[in-house]
Order: sequence, then structure tokens, then C-alpha cells
Amino acid sequence: MKTIEQRVRGALFGAAFGDALGAPTEFIRDVEQIKRRWPPRGPEQLDAPIARVTDDTQMMLAVGEALSRVERGAAADLAAALRAAFVTWYHDPENNRAPGGTCLRACQALQDAGVSWQHATVPGSKGCGANMRVQPLGLLPGRVSNDDVAGMAQLQAAMTHGHPTGVAAADATAMALRLLLTGVSADELVDRLVDYARSQRDVYRTAWLGELWRITQHESPEHYIARGWDEVLEVLGALRAALEDPRHDQDPCVATGDAWIAEEALATGLHAFLLYPDSPIDALRRAATTRGDSDSIACLTGAFAGAYLGEQAWPDEWFERIEYADELERIAQVCLSWGQRPG
Repeated sequence: MKTIEQRVRGALFGAAFGDALGAPTEFIRDVEQIKRRWPPRGPEQLDAPIARVTDDTQMMLAVGEALSRVERGAAADLAAALRAAFVTWYHDPENNRAPGGTCLRACQALQDAGVSWQHATVPGSKGCGANMRVQPLGLLPGRVSNDDVAGMAQLQAAMTHGHPTGVAAADATAMALRLLLTGVSADELVDRLVDYARSQRDVYRTAWLGELWRITQHESPEHYIARGWDEVLEVLGALRAALEDPRHDQDPCVATGDAWIAEEALATGLHAFLLYPDSPIDALRRAATTRGDSDSIACLTGAFAGAYLGEQAWPDEWFERIEYADELERIAQVCLSWGQRPG
């Protein structure tokens, strides 16, 4: 029986392992070329002595850092902490790992204290950066309500990616991790996510998003959020269809998308995981051997596999080899202890 601590560590480190494994293949669009460079099936081992990650892990750690600065899920407090953490990442000399343009543009705007985050975000962007960093929120303990996790997940996405699908996909990514953390089986996961998405279709979280719907020029709060969940439901439908006839030899991007956008990152990360739910290294290898945004796909695949199987999923030496290992350990403890004190 895997403990919650083992699952949390497995998910955070798994995200970093996947990120590092997929980083060299991110911009290689030909799967056969990837296999030729990493024979016979694609990359399966982390670089030594240090496996470097990308901006995906860096921003995941930034979300964890923001959590460490607040005790409860008050929107204004978390928004301020996220803002500070994102701006710190923006200026970090190590922020040189091909960061996404949306994140850079929004973080540049977030530096101006006179600009609300709703006006700093990039309103039309639903890039995968909206949900590549949400893992710490999906790994919060059961004493934190689903509503609070959803609100926080949507907020962290919306601060840079104002498109409703970026917001909804981040929420769904956090919920997928939360379900796996609590023991939901791989066979049940997609159906449970579809049910969740349907239940959220008309839920606009004003306390967390404020007037974002108006600023992004939607007809109403309900119209804004329904648009996002509809696109998430569409890609979850494609995922469910693909898993009815699993194709281990086919690039998962063919069925669920190349993952440069948020809802496809969720679906294709899940797709690679669910092709190999009990074989995490195969899942990461499949995620990294794709024509799409391979580091982002593998980052999410690793998080899902680690939440499902615990830290035992990963080779012991990988924990010593991964970049930012100390920070990952610290954020795991932040997640496990978060919300204990009344606030």
C-alpha cells in the first residue's frame, strides 16, 4: 500500500524525470529520428551526472514556492505569492530553457504593481504552460477541499494564460492528480474526469478569477467557463476513444494532439500514462518519443504515474541525478503539510 507521502514524492519527482527525459526530443518532430538517436525505442535513461529540466519543472517549483508563502487558500494572498514567485522565475539566470512566450510576456507585465493580474495575463493564450506547473496543487492533502484546489489551479493558470481552456485544463490536470492520489484506478480515471468536467461546466469561480471573463471579452462568466470545459470534454472524448483500442506502437499525439495547447497536454500526458499504467519507464519513454511537445507530455505523464504508483515507480539513482532535487523534496513537504494551521 502506497502512502500519500510516497505518492506526492513520486508525482513531483516523476514530473521532473519526465521533463528531463523529454527535453532533448521536444523540438524533434519525427518519431523515427528520435528512435535513431536513442535506439531502439527512444530515451529511457536520464542523463548523468545531472539530468537538466526545462521551464516546466522550474515553474512547477514556482507554484510550490508560492504555496509555501501562504497558509490557506485565500485568493488575494495566493495571487500575490504566485505573482512574486513568477516574477522571480522570470528574472532567474537559469530561466534559459526555452521558456514559453506567453509566460514571459505575462510575467513581464506582472512586474508592474499597478497592473492587476487580470490585465497582465495573455487573454487569448491556452498554451500548455497553463497546466505544466499545477502539480503541487493537485497533490494537496484531503483536508483541502476540491473547491479550493480547483480555484487555486484555475488562478495559477489564469495569471498567465487567460483563455478559458487553459483555466479549465489546469483544473482538470489537478483533479486527475487528486484522483490518483486517493487511489482511483487507471481504468476509472478518464470516466471520473469526464464526470468532473461536466459538473464544472457552468461553475465560474468569481472569488478566484474576479472579472477575468469581462476583461477577456466574453458574454458572461458562464459563457467563459463553459467554453473552456467544452474543449476539455472534447479532447477527453478523443482520449477515451483511443484507449478503447490502445496503440502502443503509435505516437499518442496522433489521437490526442501534439500538446502545445493546454487541453492536449492534459490528454496526451494521460494517454501515454494510461498506455502503460503499471510500467512507468515505458510510459515516460512513450511520452518522450512523440512528435509534439515531448518534455511537457512526459512531465505530466511522470506526474500521473508517480501519483498512481508512488516514488517506488522510479529508479533510486534518478532521485540523486535530477536537477533541483533539494527543491523538489522541499515542495513535497510543503504539499504534505499545507493547510494544517488555521487561517
